Amino acid sequence: MERRFASHPNEVKQFDTDRLRKEFHIPTLFTPDQLELVLTHEDRLIIGGAHPVQGEVKLDTDMKELGVEYFLERREIGIINVGGTGTVTADGEEFTLNHKECLYIGMGTKDVIFKSSDASQPAKFYLNSAPAHKAFPAAKATLEEADSSALGDIKNSNDRVIYRFIHQKGIDSAQLVMGMTLLKEGNMWNTMPAHTHPRRMEAYMYFDLPEDAAVIHLMGQPSETRHIVMRNEQAVISPSWSIHSGVGTSNYTFVWGMAGDNKRYDDMDPVSMKELR
Repeated sequence: MERRFASHPNEVKQFDTDRLRKEFHIPTLFTPDQLELVLTHEDRLIIGGAHPVQGEVKLDTDMKELGVEYFLERREIGIINVGGTGTVTADGEEFTLNHKECLYIGMGTKDVIFKSSDASQPAKFYLNSAPAHKAFPAAKATLEEADSSALGDIKNSNDRVIYRFIHQKGIDSAQLVMGMTLLKEGNMWNTMPAHTHPRRMEAYMYFDLPEDAAVIHLMGQPSETRHIVMRNEQAVISPSWSIHSGVGTSNYTFVWGMAGDNKRYDDMDPVSMKELR
């Protein structure tokens, strides 16, 4: 498991492209038959992916890094499948996840196993794990079962649907909030006008992007914005002091996950377009 430290906004002002990418960009999430994990000290969220192809992949790492005996001893995890159909087995209970379906597994679950249903169309399980103070039961949600809302319009190139899976009015959790945003064809902008939420951090994972496409992810303080070029199935860490928005060369989908002081999806500090620099 790779470790990323938290960065002060005054320090980030001095970062060049390589340093920005080193601190915030996660280029590899899905390696066949492996577990990829990145621990950020921004609210100690773990971001990763499990990509079982020929065999099973177990949720496991060097427990010295977490100070526990097993991964979810003091943590919870949200899982969204962005690949083919697969199964997640949690302490013997098996859940089937189709494309763009979500599973939550609570604190205290000892064994989590990922497996694909068809090696020719393997599953890609995207993971967000946050520290937890209370155990909640495992729960699954499909797109149809998620709390959804349509935002934006084609005039502003941001016609999109937001699906909330793990949140205050959906799947219960200790602190993790997780969902997905789908931009309709011909739309490229997300989360603009921008906002920050100083009480919690966020991570984005962009997917459904053509091989030759890119998303320009915007970050930084409103008066000191920076950008990171993102490709398909890559993630980015967004500190609590940073805006998080982006524009693509085509439409795309992204998974967002948050950890921090509360679970209110709408807890944000809006940023006027006039404030951005």
